[in-house]
Amino acid sequence: MEQAVLARRDVEDQDVLQEREHRPGVVPLQGGSRDAALNGVYAPPELDREDLELLAEIATGVTTEVAARHLELSARTLRRRIRNICDVLGVNTSIEAVVWAARRHLI
Repeated sequence: MEQAVLARRDVEDQDVLQEREHRPGVVPLQGGSRDAALNGVYAPPELDREDLELLAEIATGVTTEVAARHLELSARTLRRRIRNICDVLGVNTSIEAVVWAARRHLI
C-alpha cells in the first residue's frame, strides 16, 4: 500500500515540475539528483583513483585506523574522505559506497 502512494507522488511531482517549466516568470528548480532522475537524465558521479583505492581498502574489512595507516592518512582524514565519497555517490554509509563501486567493477 505504501509503495503505491510513493509511486503516485513521483508522478504528481513530475507533473508539477513540467507545469513549473512551462509557466512564464517561474525559474525551474536547480538540477539536483532527484530533479535529474525525474527528467530522465543521469550523470554518473566521478571518483578519482585515490577514492577508489580508499574504497578498495575499506572493502577488505579493515578498520578505518588500519586503512588510514595503509593509505598513509590520518584516521580523521580517512573518515572525512569517506563521508565526501558517500555524499558524492548519494549513499549513507561506507558499506553502501563499497557496494556501489563493486557493482560497477571499479574495485
